[in-house]
Amino acid sequence: MISRQTSQKIAFTLLTLAAFVVVVPIVLVVGYIVVQGAGAISWEFLTAMPREGMREGGILPAVVGTVVLTFGTAIVAMPIGIGAAIYLAEYARDTWLTRLIRLAIINLAGIPSVVYGLFGLGLFVLFLNFGTSILAGSLTLGLLTLPVVISTAEGAILSVPQSFRVVSISLGGTRWQTIRHQVLPHALPGIITGVILGLERAAGETAPILFTVAAFYLPRLPHSILDQTMALPYHLYVISTQVPGMPVEVQFGTALVLLILVLSFNVIATIIRSHFRRLRQW
Repeated sequence: MISRQTSQKIAFTLLTLAAFVVVVPIVLVVGYIVVQGAGAISWEFLTAMPREGMREGGILPAVVGTVVLTFGTAIVAMPIGIGAAIYLAEYARDTWLTRLIRLAIINLAGIPSVVYGLFGLGLFVLFLNFGTSILAGSLTLGLLTLPVVISTAEGAILSVPQSFRVVSISLGGTRWQTIRHQVLPHALPGIITGVILGLERAAGETAPILFTVAAFYLPRLPHSILDQTMALPYHLYVISTQVPGMPVEVQFGTALVLLILVLSFNVIATIIRSHFRRLRQW
């Protein structure tokens, strides 16, 4: 019979091996992108307009377009997602309807992004006549992001101890005052995590923006939310598959910029989470 110490060592070894199997391929992929694309990174590459059919110049319109779409997604998804999470966690009763809504949210998170793209094309581009624009793309990406934001934000709110609510209400606070001053500040790290995860997914999506906003070649910056724009995911797809003679270094350089942009969201989220976790009282 295996002793407790032996079983713990075996379990620890298997978990370490599993983590190693997951982490090593990611490190190798990231390292390969850095090695192949670092040579293309320069000030001109980041700040210049594309020229000669995107074979020369820079990727500034794609970078700006990605940032604008990400902020547009945040503006759409954060108020609705956090508001829905507050309602489901604090106000909604546990009925068959709320359980059905939670199940629908989970299922929506697993729908392929191309379906959201077709939905955005039909609703925002054609029916509401927004055209292929930043507005249509942001709304589509916002819908794509909502399930992640709602699920993680609700989980963060429910993780706050019930005693916080009881004490606040017993001292005369209203339900909203309790949520505003006791629940949300302590749930904020988890809420921020959900928002950043959703924005990271939105920043790296190609299919939704392909139908609603992305331009194949647009060597200028957008001037309004009704303009088209280039975006890094679609730009990377285009220069890798549709432009003959594109230098491999430029392809990997574009991938590296997108990777840095997405990882920067993680860094910002980690800093914010750490700050608010230090303020926790439990």
